[in-house]
Amino acid sequence: MPVRPVSHDNVPVRERLAAVLSQLERIVVGKPAPLRLALACLLARGHLLIEDIPGVGKSTLAQALAATLGLKYSRVQFTSDLLPADVLGLSIFDTQTQSFRFHPGPIFSSVVLADEINRAPPKTQSALLEAMEERQVSQDGQTRPLPDPFFVIATQNPVEQVGAYPLPESQLDRFLMAIDLGYPDPAAERELLTGGDRRAQIPLLPPLSDPVTLLAWQREAAAAHVSPALLDYVQALLAATRGNTGGGADAGARRGLSPRAGLLLMAAARAWALLSGRPMVLPEDVQAVFPSVAGHRLAGGARAGALRAQALLRAVAVP
Repeated sequence: MPVRPVSHDNVPVRERLAAVLSQLERIVVGKPAPLRLALACLLARGHLLIEDIPGVGKSTLAQALAATLGLKYSRVQFTSDLLPADVLGLSIFDTQTQSFRFHPGPIFSSVVLADEINRAPPKTQSALLEAMEERQVSQDGQTRPLPDPFFVIATQNPVEQVGAYPLPESQLDRFLMAIDLGYPDPAAERELLTGGDRRAQIPLLPPLSDPVTLLAWQREAAAAHVSPALLDYVQALLAATRGNTGGGADAGARRGLSPRAGLLLMAAARAWALLSGRPMVLPEDVQAVFPSVAGHRLAGGARAGALRAQALLRAVAVP
């Protein structure tokens, strides 16, 4: 019998979100920073890309996040023969009603894990990414809205692995953040080795939220105050990413952030402020999310881009 969420009407949002992170850290051990970024990405109504080797907990993170927040979860294993209908759903003719009946695909869940997205053909990738952007599915002349909240966690293997191909820049831009988990430190790995299979514990997790509560948290995050001085700082960071805007051989290597990326950066910083229990955004909120928001949008790949983003943070003065 499923566990019902406990009422927390008088508990501050910061404490409730801290409880969510604490429960996640019991499942995904030794990764507090990636977990906080993943939750901030969800609060900012974005989508998350995780690039790492198999076996470091990417799927476990997605399952634990859905269970902890009381959200419907589905997983799609992306392969070279996956079709768009396998993700979106399809219409099948019903002989009794003499009409076509739509059967929703796994995309119709609040948390969708798109596992190994860079192993699928471009047509299937595009179908998923269009749904992410529009938050709806159009089939047979009908438009069907996706659940709200709606959060896609896509994983991809490093491009040097067999059968993996990098996503084009236009598709990478659909993800608010890109992170990696990496290997656990020795203490966390020892805890994993002695604690058994963490994924088996996920069905036992009590939900600490529900869709209605999460939507309220997202609205609260979006309402965080941003001062003119902070906007100056964000604009300075955006300008620094663009660097050499002229032509020449260096122009491609200096591709900077678009205005849309700036809007997404602000949304992520507002969510980070909510996690910190503040109604206003500070420079440290922008600094905390900037590498994950900017890294995969800068030339050279997510990891190289994140390093460049860190260098930009050191170079741009804080107001």
